[in-house]
Amino acid sequence: MHSTSYIIKFTLIMTIVVAFVLALMVSGLKEVHAVNEAVYNKKGILSAVSLQMGKDVNLLPNEDVQDLFNSQIVQKVINMKGEELTEDQIKSATGGTASKAEQIDLAKESKKPEKDRLLPIFTFTSSDKKQYNIIYVRGKGLWDEIWGYITLEDDWNTIAGQAFDHKGETPGLGAEIKDNKAWYSQFLGKKIYNAKGDYTSISVVKGGIKDPTNQVDAISGATITGNGVDEMLDRGLKYYEPYILKNKKSETKNQ
Repeated sequence: MHSTSYIIKFTLIMTIVVAFVLALMVSGLKEVHAVNEAVYNKKGILSAVSLQMGKDVNLLPNEDVQDLFNSQIVQKVINMKGEELTEDQIKSATGGTASKAEQIDLAKESKKPEKDRLLPIFTFTSSDKKQYNIIYVRGKGLWDEIWGYITLEDDWNTIAGQAFDHKGETPGLGAEIKDNKAWYSQFLGKKIYNAKGDYTSISVVKGGIKDPTNQVDAISGATITGNGVDEMLDRGLKYYEPYILKNKKSETKNQ
């Protein structure tokens, strides 16, 4: 029969050993986790141009995702005034944690005062040399955060693709913003500006769309998530407007 002191010593020793082993495991897996997270983010970005790539990036090996991203994506960071930032400016604004768009902690940016936020832009060049601009939006769904990458054609007005994701929406309902291909295919060809050049965003509406230019049907049974997507797009796309207006081609001149 072991004494109480022996049991206490044994417990303390085992606790220290287990803590040490866990610390080694966390430290050893930290780099692997960082790589996996970086690839996951790149898949999200590239998913927004899946039509232009002609392939499902989620089916590609990690090495192919990295190569595709590095060879066909040019990334930049802008501030809320629409000014493009240098690497040193990005480092200064992020406390040294990032120097380019893919490294920015977008969840952390969403918690900053709006005037201080950084906005990423990813420009994808297709095999036929056409350029598409991928921008980022973030909002609130029914249960937690939702976000998405919106692809604009080189007119900075016409939607050419998108990829939405969420942290905890209900499967079969709110989670359909990611899983329902028929729903998110509605966004293709929609405009975020009207013929007069006024900003309209894309509205998620119930009961059938009335304006085929800038409205999509809501997902049945997911009203709150749909409202969240609507607000996310209206606010998030507007953040980019100072930069968009510097680059947008005028369609009204061609009409």
